[in-house]
Amino acid sequence: MQNEKGKICPLRIGSQGFTLLELLVVLMLLGVSSLLVLPAMGRRLGQLEVRKSALKLAAVARNLRSKAVFEGSLQRLILDPYSNSYKVSEGQIVRLASGVRISAIAGGAPLGEGMTQFHFFPNGRILGGEIGISGRESAASYITRFDPLSGRITVVKGKAEE
Repeated sequence: MQNEKGKICPLRIGSQGFTLLELLVVLMLLGVSSLLVLPAMGRRLGQLEVRKSALKLAAVARNLRSKAVFEGSLQRLILDPYSNSYKVSEGQIVRLASGVRISAIAGGAPLGEGMTQFHFFPNGRILGGEIGISGRESAASYITRFDPLSGRITVVKGKAEE
């Protein structure tokens, strides 16, 4: 549009833009929507951390089984629920994330002081059992299962505390 002097104006004459009230309403709506969305995102991130920890534990167990078969030697996975960690045969300690915990252990061989160990034999078999991994604040939980006959290691979503 052109004004009376013939110059081009970016805004129409009489256009006032947005009022302060309109801007405040938009900011208030953004604030309310973030209050609804952010907690859900936080829960989802916690659930993903639990899943990642359970899959990592299963990967470590599969690696120990393969190493036992390849090297022809017994391998061990030692779980310590009190320190929220596990140790592999080489002495490497893996600590679970702060929002994740070892919630249940079934099977394995007790070691004392609340620790449990799982054996991986050179013939491919393993000491059977289950390890429950769950979130401290989320309802997510996963169970890592060790099949003693086939040596199969699986991770299933479920209720770890029963």
